[in-house]
Amino acid sequence: MNDSRRLSAKEKALKINLDTQLYGSFAEIGAGQETAAHFFKAGGASGTVAKTMSAYDMSFSDAIYGETSRYVCEERLVRMLEKEYGLLGKRLSFREEKTCFFAFANTVETTNFHKTNQAHGWLGVRFQRSPKSEPIECVIHIVMHDTEASWQQRAIGIIGVNLLYACFYLFDKPEVLVSSLLDSIVPGTVEIDLIRFKGEGLSDDQNLLYALKLVKNGLTKAAMFGPDGSVLQPSEALYKKNALVVSGRFRPFTRVHEDMLLKATDDFREELADKAENLLSIAELSLNALIDLNGNINDEDFLDRARVLMALGHTVMISNFLDYWYLVPYLSKATRNQKIGFVLSVRNIERLFDSSEFTSLRGGLLEGFSMLFGTNAKAYAYPALRRDTGNTITLETIDIPAQYRGLFQYLKDNDKVEDIRNARLELLHINMDELQQQIQLGEKDWEQWVPERVSELIKSNCLFGYPCLPEVRDNLTKNFNHGI
Repeated sequence: MNDSRRLSAKEKALKINLDTQLYGSFAEIGAGQETAAHFFKAGGASGTVAKTMSAYDMSFSDAIYGETSRYVCEERLVRMLEKEYGLLGKRLSFREEKTCFFAFANTVETTNFHKTNQAHGWLGVRFQRSPKSEPIECVIHIVMHDTEASWQQRAIGIIGVNLLYACFYLFDKPEVLVSSLLDSIVPGTVEIDLIRFKGEGLSDDQNLLYALKLVKNGLTKAAMFGPDGSVLQPSEALYKKNALVVSGRFRPFTRVHEDMLLKATDDFREELADKAENLLSIAELSLNALIDLNGNINDEDFLDRARVLMALGHTVMISNFLDYWYLVPYLSKATRNQKIGFVLSVRNIERLFDSSEFTSLRGGLLEGFSMLFGTNAKAYAYPALRRDTGNTITLETIDIPAQYRGLFQYLKDNDKVEDIRNARLELLHINMDELQQQIQLGEKDWEQWVPERVSELIKSNCLFGYPCLPEVRDNLTKNFNHGI
C-alpha cells in the first residue's frame, strides 16, 4: 500500500480479488450485502468469493446460527464467523495447501424509519496469514452518525473492505492498520470504538495498544478495557451503570489516588443507596496525560500505566477529552442518564472557576458548568495543601473569585459538589514530580507513597524509569518488541 495515497474501496477489493491465495465467504445480516457487493463490482470476484449470504429474516438467521436474544452483538458476530469459517474447511479442504481461507461477517442495525435508535454494528473477519495456519480473528464495533440508512449502508460496505484489506496487508503495521479503517469515509460520520484481535501469539497488550491507537488517530473519543486486560465496548460496559471516574496521569498510581477512589466510592455508594451494586468505577487516562515533554505518546509508557491500573483491579478508559466538561456528557449518554460521580482535587475545583479555561466553548464558563453538572452528575472534592502556607484546602476554605461565589453556593446548595469525608490528610504532601524523580534515582523512600502492589510492579518491571539491572531491562525490552 502506498501511504502517500490511500487506496479506494474499489482498488482494495480488486487487489484482494487478484490475490490468488485469498479465498473465503461473506455473511452479512441487518443491512444487506454491502461489503460483498464491492468485490463483485471490482471484478475478478470468482478468485476470492466462495459464498455470500444475508440471513435477513430472524427465523432464518436463528436456523443457521442458533437462537439468540440479541442480533446486533459481538456474540452473534462470533457465531457467524465460527459457522462460516468452519464450512470453508469442510467443503474446500482440497484447497488448503495453497489457500488462506477467510470468513467475513457483519451484523448491523441501521437507523430505523422513525430515527429513534442509535445505528451501530459489529464487523469481523477470521483469516489465515498463511495456508494451513491457525486462524486469527479481528472484530470491530462501529457507531454511525449519518442520519440516513442508505448512507450508513454505504459506509458499512466501505469499512468492511477496509477491514479485510487491513487484516491481509497491514497486519504488521498497527498504526497504519487502524487509521486505514475509515479510508473513504466522510469524517465524523462513523466511529470505531473497539478493535480486538485474537489468535495464537497475540496478547492483551497488543489489543490495549490498538485501543490507544483508535483514540490517538481520532477514530473514537474513548476506548475501555477491564481489569483482566480485555477490551470493552464502551456503550455496553457503561449501559445503565452508575459511573464513578477519577482522572489522572497515574505515573505512578499513588496512595492519594488509592484514597481518593476508596473514600469517594464510599460516599457515592451512600448516595446511590439501593442502587449501589450497579456501580462501575473508572480510572481515566486522557491523551493529554500521556504526552511527554517532546510532544509524543510512548506506547510502552502507556502500557506501564495501564498494567498497573489493571493489576489494582480498575476498569480503564483512554480518551481524547480535553477536560471534565467533555467527559461527563459522554458518560451520561453511555450510561443512559444514570448517576455520574467524578473525583477531583479541590485545586481542580478552583481551576473550574477560571473563565480562561472555557475559551473553546461559545457559552464560556456557564456552558462548561452546564455540561459538567447535569441533572445526574456530582463532583467529589479531595482536599489539597496550599503550598505557600501548608494549610489544608477544602470546599469550606476554597478560593473562589467574587463574581462566581453565587454560582459556587448554588452548586453546594443543590448537592452538586461535596467534600470527600475521612480523607487521609497525611498523604497530601506527596508531590508527583518529586516522587517520579525518586523512582528514577532508585531512592528508597518512595515505596511508602504508593500501594505495595504498585511498588512491586515498578521494581519488577522497571516502570517509570526505575533503574533495573541491565539484564532485567534487556529481557523486558525483548518481550515488548515481540508484541505489536
